[in-house]
Amino acid sequence: MGTEGHSNGRIGCAILGSGNIGTDLMAKLMRSAVLELRAIAGIESGSAGLARAREAGIIACDNGIEGLLALRQLPRIVFDATSAHAHREHASKLSGAGIVAIDLTPAAVGDYVVPAVNLDERLGASNLNLVTCGGQATIPIVAAVNRVAPVEYAEIVATIASASAGPGTRQNIDEFTQTTARGLERLGGARRGKAIIVLNPADPPIVMRDTIYISFQPGASHEEITASIKRMVYDIQRYVPGYRLRTEPIFDEDRVTVMVEVEGAGDFLPRYSGNLDIMTAAAVRVGEEIARRLLAANAPDPQGVGESM
Repeated sequence: MGTEGHSNGRIGCAILGSGNIGTDLMAKLMRSAVLELRAIAGIESGSAGLARAREAGIIACDNGIEGLLALRQLPRIVFDATSAHAHREHASKLSGAGIVAIDLTPAAVGDYVVPAVNLDERLGASNLNLVTCGGQATIPIVAAVNRVAPVEYAEIVATIASASAGPGTRQNIDEFTQTTARGLERLGGARRGKAIIVLNPADPPIVMRDTIYISFQPGASHEEITASIKRMVYDIQRYVPGYRLRTEPIFDEDRVTVMVEVEGAGDFLPRYSGNLDIMTAAAVRVGEEIARRLLAANAPDPQGVGESM
C-alpha cells in the first residue's frame, strides 16, 4: 500500500466527510484539471453524499478515515470536511500515511492558509488549515490594509443564513471565533483581532455578509488603502467569483469599515450558502496549487534522463 502517484497529468485526492461541504467539494473537484477525486469517506452508509459518489463512479467508504486508509492506493491529498474535533484525530493518521491534509474545519492543527494572502508560502506544508469561512472572507481585507498601513485592531462580524449553518458549523462556534481571531492576527497582520458570528434566520435566506472594522496607523492615504483593498478583492474573485464589496470602504480618520458579501456558485449548495462555498472554493485552489507543485517535481527532464549538458 502506498500513496497514489499521478496519472493523466492529475494527482489523486480524496474527501473525508460526506455532508453538505464534502458533497459541494466533490462537485468542484470533479471539474479539476489537475486533481482526480478517487474516494470520499463518511460514517453514514446511507448519506446522500456517499450515494452521489457511487453514482459518479467514485469509491465511497462508510467507515470514515479507517476505510480511506485501507485503500490499496492512498491519495496524495485528503480534504477534511468533517469537524474540528474529528480533524484533531485525523491529522496524525494522515501525516503518518504521508498524505497532505487540507483542513476545512477550524481545528487549527496545521498552518493557516488563505489563498489570496499566503498560499505560495505554505505549499510545502503537510497540513494546511483554511481557518474558517469568516476568516477566508475577511482576513484578506485586513491583510490588504496592513500592507499599506499597519493594522492596530481588526474586528469582523460574519453574518450567515441560519439555513446554511448545519450541525458541524453550530458545534464549531467557539472554534470559529477563536480561530478567526487568531487568523486576523497571524495572517491579516492585526495586532489584535476579534471575531463574531451571527446566524440570521431570515426567510428567504440571505447570502453571507461580513463587516470588517479596522483601525490602522496613520501614514497611508485613504486612496492607497482603497486601492489595496480592491486589488485583494480581485485576487479573491479569481477563485471565488461570488465575492464582492457591498459598498466602497467607509473611512473615519484612521479607521475603515469594509462590507463584503459572498454568493455561492450553486454547485451543490444553494447560492445563499456563500459561507460554505468560500471554503470549498478555497480548498480547491489550495489543492490544485499543491498538485501542480507535485506534478512539476515529478516531471521528466526535458533534456532527457542522464543527458549531459
